[in-house]
Amino acid sequence: MNLRGRRVLVVGLGHSGLAAAEALRERGAKVTVSEARPAEDLGEAAAAADGLGATVRAGGHHPSHLNGAELVVVSPGVPEGAPILTEAAARGVEVWSELELGARLATCPYVAITGTNGKTTTTELVAAAMREAGRDAVACGNVGHPFSRAAREGRQALVVEASSFQLRFHRTFHPRVSALLNLAPDHLDWHPSMEAYAAAKARIFEQQGGSDVHAGNAADSAARRVSERAPCAVAWFTDGPPGPDHAAGFEDDRLVVRWHGARHDLGPPVDRSGTFRANASAAALCAMAFGVDPGAVQRALAAHVVGEHRGRVVAEVAGVRFVDDSKATNPHAAVASISGHERVVLIAGGLSKGVDLGPLRSVADRLAAVVAIGRAAEEIASLFEGVVPVRRARTMEAAVEEAAGLAGAGTDVLLAPACASMDMFRDYRERGERFAAAAREMERRAAHA
Repeated sequence: MNLRGRRVLVVGLGHSGLAAAEALRERGAKVTVSEARPAEDLGEAAAAADGLGATVRAGGHHPSHLNGAELVVVSPGVPEGAPILTEAAARGVEVWSELELGARLATCPYVAITGTNGKTTTTELVAAAMREAGRDAVACGNVGHPFSRAAREGRQALVVEASSFQLRFHRTFHPRVSALLNLAPDHLDWHPSMEAYAAAKARIFEQQGGSDVHAGNAADSAARRVSERAPCAVAWFTDGPPGPDHAAGFEDDRLVVRWHGARHDLGPPVDRSGTFRANASAAALCAMAFGVDPGAVQRALAAHVVGEHRGRVVAEVAGVRFVDDSKATNPHAAVASISGHERVVLIAGGLSKGVDLGPLRSVADRLAAVVAIGRAAEEIASLFEGVVPVRRARTMEAAVEEAAGLAGAGTDVLLAPACASMDMFRDYRERGERFAAAAREMERRAAHA
């Protein structure tokens, strides 16, 4: 891809934006970066961009930043309705996501994973299976390692976590195997409607055909309706018993994949929760559809360790476990998280992103109490007042103290916020780290009491 001399505007100077600027400069493009944050807040990112020879314009995505631009590469955090992007469309300037840039740079085949929840776990499982099979493969994309950077590393294979934001602005992204894990309302502050969100997810298979494979979730009706439209072979997975037309599912709690006329018993998953079962089923199917042997898949699943902020137990005090699932950033994920526990004191709230939080009521029978935080605290509280005890907290540390006081032995204090984090924290990682630190301090005090 020859970009020498072309003037490109990168919108957003996060991890993806910086990786895009790096790739574009390597190919001779003249790069300007538009950033919403003020210059004094950019720190190392601004220095890195300057070191690449890119010009940074901070303090807001002003349409004037488009002057002279022949191409726009947009970071995933910028809404499609942002004035700078609508102005780009009005001027006839082509807009790519960083995902599209990666697709044009990639020289190896790749698997792509999308969905409302479970993307990171599934992506990492598929990459682990590839490595178990002896391939030089890495998880990239929305997991924190930008696709446009991974595409230039000379790997044998890639597994790309693709968000709806990234898929919205691709043109040529063409995975050999793709998967849509599930579909529930999310990011409706970014997409204009649920229909637009679903349409963005469907773009994961837009370029597929021929011998390509799309993996669809037979147990998720909304996702299934989207997957049925794939223009390539569709193989179905489920977190329950597989039907006659399903390629992957569970028989007597053992994961079974039927592929190319053979039945492969991969054993029970290391994590028995319904959420992980679905992710494991999808990952096994994707890996085998890509050509990974069943033994390698089984070894990867057996070696899996729950990731940070994805349901990990971080402390235990007097029979009460403190569980960090800060990555449960929407109601669909929070319901799945709560469903994996018998009895819970729930810490929830934050930025609701325009999503109805009502589905949380479906698991009220598992809740001993609720502690509401963030901008959505009143909405969370109104869902459960009169059903279970409800408290409000202004900080994460206060929320952990409140939750501990409401929990008895055998009850889990669960951070599953159902909301985004940016009203109180830098991101979901900081939110989870603050929860874990408060829980561990409580554990320390109890040990010295």
